Amino acid sequence: MRPLRYSIDVTLDGCCHHEAGLPPDEESMRYWTAEMERADALLFGRATYQMMESAWRRPATGTWPGWMDEWEVPFAEAIDGAKKYVVSSTLSGVDWNAEPLRGDVGQAVRRLKQQPGEGLWVGGVTLPLALADLGLIDEYEFVVQPVLAGHGPTLLAGLRERIQLELVERREFRSGAVAVRYRPVRVAA
Repeated sequence: MRPLRYSIDVTLDGCCHHEAGLPPDEESMRYWTAEMERADALLFGRATYQMMESAWRRPATGTWPGWMDEWEVPFAEAIDGAKKYVVSSTLSGVDWNAEPLRGDVGQAVRRLKQQPGEGLWVGGVTLPLALADLGLIDEYEFVVQPVLAGHGPTLLAGLRERIQLELVERREFRSGAVAVRYRPVRVAA
């Protein structure tokens, strides 16, 4: 069974808006590139899919835009080429190596997890909350930014039940950010 990993940048006060933390640097982009390359497929909700596509889809010219630093290109290539699944009831169609997940999201994700492979990756805010509530996330990976945002959407706000986690990996970045990976502690019934 493929594990489902939830990965996101988050500030010290729990804000997970993509502009609330530190701007990406070469070290963090190498880290996120490796995470993209570890995934067999990416799961996005509509908003995250559209945001990521607008930033990281290879332009029709085949040339990455001038705003992109050379060290961002490997991440762009990894996410651009990745298989994607999009959960949305409002999008009429998707492309960018993507296919829609329709119907019951829990059943659809369970089917994806049953397939062979290294793992699935989910990002964003709304979809991961639903998947956490369903007990479908096998790893939580946060890059905690040394910033207090003071406002914005917060990590897993509205979670129905507490999820106990155990630390499985920790890595410090020169920027002061810390990547932490946790797995849910499965409580025997």
